Amino acid sequence: MTVIADRAAFIRAETRLKPTPHAPEIVLHVADEATELWQKTEDELGEIGLPPPFWAFAWAGGQALARYILDHPETVAGKRVLDFASGSGLVAIAAAKAGAARVEACDIDAFALEAMRLNAEANNVTIVPCNVAIGADDGWDVALAGDVSYERDMARAITDWLETLSRRGALVLIGDPGRTYLARDRLEEIAHYRVPVTRALEDSEVKRAGVWRFRPG
Repeated sequence: MTVIADRAAFIRAETRLKPTPHAPEIVLHVADEATELWQKTEDELGEIGLPPPFWAFAWAGGQALARYILDHPETVAGKRVLDFASGSGLVAIAAAKAGAARVEACDIDAFALEAMRLNAEANNVTIVPCNVAIGADDGWDVALAGDVSYERDMARAITDWLETLSRRGALVLIGDPGRTYLARDRLEEIAHYRVPVTRALEDSEVKRAGVWRFRPG
């Protein structure tokens, strides 16, 4: 397997810095076409079967969550925030812009960690890229998660963990556009938006995306 020596250069070469459709206050390095970037990443690494480049797009749930935070800065202002499965860093950047005291942006993809660093720099904010395991608790005041309900077992594990954080007093907000494995029976919707998205990824140009929190008790 080949290692891309300069991930930042690769990201800059394969993306464009553009305003986020539903949160234009934030600019991101995004790809024009998903399949082409995915193929280029596999070609560069000499490896087949890599996960999709989630970091290169503004997903619907993340856009909804970012919009909510920007419109309700009191949600995160002065607080320690975790953005789980951060991808591009969109939600983390929104939290930083809204006045969070510290924002940790977590992802397992090394490209995502580099992309969120570049995106934070482009937006003149500071976030802390990191890799936080499901089940961890570092005392965050707020935990944010956008678009984490794609796959059944992973969605269940993430939801159980986030509910544990909620029960101990953290504010937990989930951004989701109606994914199959969203735990609707445990959550309540507090806001929703019509979010512009990439048709190639979502089979639509606009999706209804909500912001959810755990039901009291």
